[in-house]
Amino acid sequence: MPRFFCPQPLVTGAIIDLPEAVAHHIQVVRLAVGEEVTLFNGEGGQYQARLASVAKRSVTAEVLAHDPREAELPFAITLAQALPEASKMDWIIEKAVELGVAAVQPLAAQRCVVRLSSERAEKKLSHWQGIIVSASEQCGRNRLASLSSLEEFSRWIAHPAAAPRILLSPRGTQTLAEWAAARQAHDLALMVGPEGGFSSSEEDAAIAAGAIALSMGPRVLRTETAALAAITTLQARWG
Repeated sequence: MPRFFCPQPLVTGAIIDLPEAVAHHIQVVRLAVGEEVTLFNGEGGQYQARLASVAKRSVTAEVLAHDPREAELPFAITLAQALPEASKMDWIIEKAVELGVAAVQPLAAQRCVVRLSSERAEKKLSHWQGIIVSASEQCGRNRLASLSSLEEFSRWIAHPAAAPRILLSPRGTQTLAEWAAARQAHDLALMVGPEGGFSSSEEDAAIAAGAIALSMGPRVLRTETAALAAITTLQARWG
């Protein structure tokens, strides 16, 4: 059944106007009056709905029933990802959302090739937010991962940590899998560097701020691989 994010109140029995982007999608895939769709607004659960009208510029739907189904991990992962080249960030965010991350924190690190002005950063954030919505619609999540503004690594690492920070680094003497196997599930932040990794000074600053340096094993993973492998490792260990 097609799933759509509708950031508005959803009440059983109500007939609602669907957002313009959702209405456009419904028209593109040629759904008709009477067909059923799934709606969610990010506040928990999902709603079964039936299309009540499909016009050229608008679509309405009758909200039929609420399903409390959730697909969230039992622990919250924040992905603190340094900006990679080209469109790799799009792919990383999409797959990280599918794997269940609760938050994404883009970072500007010393070895980042990509440098964004404030205007370009705002456009990228809007684009990434759209990716989060699309990935959530596709994978069955009923809550959206939060997306923070791009921040310089040095400033971000200086903030007090709300949860333990894991620095993925070849200098780690213990693997993430070994570390996780000895602990119960809990919230954490995964720090992933750009191509070339974080600089030595950045890693030193992170460790001084309390980050735990862990490796992903004997092979050096690309930045677009490291976060997804780490999230999968934690899921395998912590469920």
